[in-house]
Amino acid sequence: AMLRDQDTEADFQRFLRRVDDVTNLLQGLKSLDSAVQEKAIAEAEQRLREQGASREEEEESRTTVNRTLINTSVRAFPSEITAGLNGFLAALEKDAKERAQRRRRNEQLANALKEQGNEAFRAGDFALAIQRYSEGLEKLRDKQELYTNRAQAYLKLHEYEKVISDCEWALKCNKNCLKAYFLMGKAHLALQHFTESRQCYEKMLQIDPQKERLVKDCVDEARLEEKRLRDEERAEREVQAGSAAALSIQELLQSISSPHHDILYYTGGIRLLAEVVNSCTGQTLFRTNNGFSILRNEAVRGAFCAESKSPAEVELCVSLLLLWQAACAGNEENQRLLLAQPEVSAQLPELLSSGTAQIQRETLALISLYSEHQRGRRLLVRQDLSRWLQILMAFVKCTDARADSAMNILSDLAGEERFQTQCRAMLSTGVLPLFTQLLARAGQAERAALARAVAVLGSLCADVQLRAQLARSRHCWQACLQLLDGCPDASSPGYQQCVFAVLGLMMNLLLESNGTIQDFAVPISGRCLALLSHQDGRIVTRATGVLSRALPASPAAVEEVVKGGVVKKMLKLLKAGAQLTSSSAIQTLSICAKSSRRAQQELLKWDKSFQVLLRLLDSGDEATVGNAALCLSQCLLLPGAASSLLGSSVVQLLLRQAGGDALNTSVQQNSAIALARLCVAEPRHMHQLRRLNGLAILNSSMKYVHSS
Repeated sequence: AMLRDQDTEADFQRFLRRVDDVTNLLQGLKSLDSAVQEKAIAEAEQRLREQGASREEEEESRTTVNRTLINTSVRAFPSEITAGLNGFLAALEKDAKERAQRRRRNEQLANALKEQGNEAFRAGDFALAIQRYSEGLEKLRDKQELYTNRAQAYLKLHEYEKVISDCEWALKCNKNCLKAYFLMGKAHLALQHFTESRQCYEKMLQIDPQKERLVKDCVDEARLEEKRLRDEERAEREVQAGSAAALSIQELLQSISSPHHDILYYTGGIRLLAEVVNSCTGQTLFRTNNGFSILRNEAVRGAFCAESKSPAEVELCVSLLLLWQAACAGNEENQRLLLAQPEVSAQLPELLSSGTAQIQRETLALISLYSEHQRGRRLLVRQDLSRWLQILMAFVKCTDARADSAMNILSDLAGEERFQTQCRAMLSTGVLPLFTQLLARAGQAERAALARAVAVLGSLCADVQLRAQLARSRHCWQACLQLLDGCPDASSPGYQQCVFAVLGLMMNLLLESNGTIQDFAVPISGRCLALLSHQDGRIVTRATGVLSRALPASPAAVEEVVKGGVVKKMLKLLKAGAQLTSSSAIQTLSICAKSSRRAQQELLKWDKSFQVLLRLLDSGDEATVGNAALCLSQCLLLPGAASSLLGSSVVQLLLRQAGGDALNTSVQQNSAIALARLCVAEPRHMHQLRRLNGLAILNSSMKYVHSS
């Protein structure tokens, strides 16, 4: 097959050279350079003689008579050469059309065989898939997909050299084929060609920088496999050298695997084993001597999986957890193998909810080894974690280190998309009732842990479906408001952490819009208005943010906060000048000014000559400028508002923003409306407008005035 490929490849290359030669010949015949044309004519004569060789045998007499004439007069009659060339080119064109037709037929057959191969691959019949892809390649040998698909099937059958060969052929068809480099990298890795494997993955990144995450995962896999191999070679040298630690690990594992001993015997052996596997070599020897098959011992497995454990079984279970911590600390290969044990992955949630503090503590410590790094989290989320959010959140009730450990794990897992997806199923039935209960009894919970639990729920709101579920829950809103109402030690740092976290959760939930939020908008706004006087600036900032998101849901909420003095409080925050707080404060003011005449009047009263708004119009933040312009445009509907701005830079500021190129179109729109209202309410502003050549901008802004 390889020889046939080489022969056909040579034929194809000769054909291409032939086409190039004829093209060059035609260009030479048409050249204005006499020397070039002379050379082309001579070459054409030679080609015609070669082409006519077969015809000479059939027309021997005619050829003999005319041979001298052809040889002597060819330069005198180039038209004869051209006629011959035209015949040659016609034959070439006919040949090309026939080849194209054959290729189309072969391509249809190759595609059909490729689909048959794909079906066989999906069914797990890799040998049949290879056969179909090979048949397709017999029809069309330059079809890249057939090579890469066959390589993928070879990879499933562990025929790595064939994978590499097919990928090399695919790259001849398409030098930028990502799939070929990916599969070739996998094959080199399986053959322990670590340098070649990394080179394949790095080439993928050069071709497509968007594949950075995939490439990083592949390179990490190669790094870990190389490390595993080096560790095992080092461990084997330790064994060959008769290392006492190596021999003791082997002996202890043999002792633990032997049947017919009592639980205390196994517990003692496991404890001793945990002490000698706490090095890299010890961890490797534990793995290579089948240490993770320890649960095959019936007595050990029975104690580990027992629902109700005796004191002796508790001791054995704790010993196992300590052993696995020692074997897995900083060792990703061991971590992978441990979770590959069905009994372990199934028992972890049971151990967490066992009610035995010692077992819970060591289980949390073991899980923390995984959650603290990305690859470990990915191993965890491959398990069924649907119950974990509920189980881990329940540790908030604990007053010891378990609460902190559980919240650390939850915080680590909350950003994992798969964990978010798994949480959806248990949110309404398992998590929300527990969460509302915890908030309602905030005085009895460990405050720092509770604050972190709330923050985890806030992080989970990155998942749109989870956020929508929470935002629709009346119990959730009631619990949040109940915590904001305070408790006997409301001034304690722990309670303030909880308030800060709850406000963050509420901000995330208010990204939604639903009937529940409309119903709760008034009490939410009332609680936040009260918090604007809080001594903790972080709480004030978040309370302002919640206000800015809650008020659009309810005109009644706007009226309540305006009555409560929100305008004066927002102006005070704006004068302080903190950027994050200012952004929410001006947004809150714009919402109030848009729907409340009283808010407009208070703005005119408390912001003398609109000094605060004018300063914000000159801000570099587009959202702030747009909201400031909106506030000003609403206030300019009041009598005397426009006159109070005479002599200020308001026209110049509004003109610059209305005619600017802000990405946020509300900047131009609101500024144009304010500019038009300013000049209509107080014509004396027109003098400055004319002086700044701004009439064209004003005329163009009238459409915004009419639409508003």
